[in-house]
Amino acid sequence: MTQLTMPAPRDFGWELKPNESAYFDIHKRSNGQFSVVLNHSLLRGVRAEMIHWWFLNFTHLWVLLPDTPGYEDRQVPGYLLWHPQDHLSATLQGKTARDGSPQRGTKIRIREAMQYDKHGWKYPVDAALQVHYVGADGWAMGKTLPVFGPVMMLRIHFCDAYDGDVHLGAHYHYEIVIGTSAKNPAARFLNKRLSSEFGPEFFEAWQRHNVIEVGTFENFLPVLFAQKDNLSNLTYSRDQNPAPQGLQKGHDRALFETRVKEFAAADDAYAFQAFDKPSFL
Repeated sequence: MTQLTMPAPRDFGWELKPNESAYFDIHKRSNGQFSVVLNHSLLRGVRAEMIHWWFLNFTHLWVLLPDTPGYEDRQVPGYLLWHPQDHLSATLQGKTARDGSPQRGTKIRIREAMQYDKHGWKYPVDAALQVHYVGADGWAMGKTLPVFGPVMMLRIHFCDAYDGDVHLGAHYHYEIVIGTSAKNPAARFLNKRLSSEFGPEFFEAWQRHNVIEVGTFENFLPVLFAQKDNLSNLTYSRDQNPAPQGLQKGHDRALFETRVKEFAAADDAYAFQAFDKPSFL
């Protein structure tokens, strides 16, 4: 992984959301398995249909950057807009839908690093994760192993939030389970090995990475979505940034606290996560 070269950071002129704008928790079980819950602040100006469109298309989008310093008049993969410094590449593998979008069973190869500006390649991701859910209300991907079953699942939930008839933004809620649910010696060994690569220390760096990543949807996603009928000529310039300013908190603290407690009490974290089922939002 360290032989790879990260693209130069991209200064889009965005105000990046801080960790304090989301609720975050890690719970570790006695067998070494652990769960992560992250409830983001509202994505202002973003609708659920935009996020769904992004997950269907982001791996094959190219975007012209007319005025981003160091990238002037260059086309870059859309994945590089989803984080200003941590993303390297994302590609699909295996069978896709007829339009080239991911479907259940497709694999997505992700290359990135958590907080690259601070840690370099200390917390890399270079993995092919299988897609288990693609829907208008969310996304799930992960890894399974023979005998053990699921050993890593990432489940994203999103929906539109309203105050009466007024659209407030998109609610984005993230849950991850790492490790097998089995409780035998082999399971504990596997979970220890997984934790050495994707353990709580990794996810503390991931927290900052993901808060920035998801927060940038406010900056670029409405702009790209407005051009969805002309994908071969996508453009993003700094003066198109529509994001409002101001500090936020996680959108639903009660939901966050409930999910944390229920993960801790669940006999089977993956069954509770219901990663391949429609969203609970």
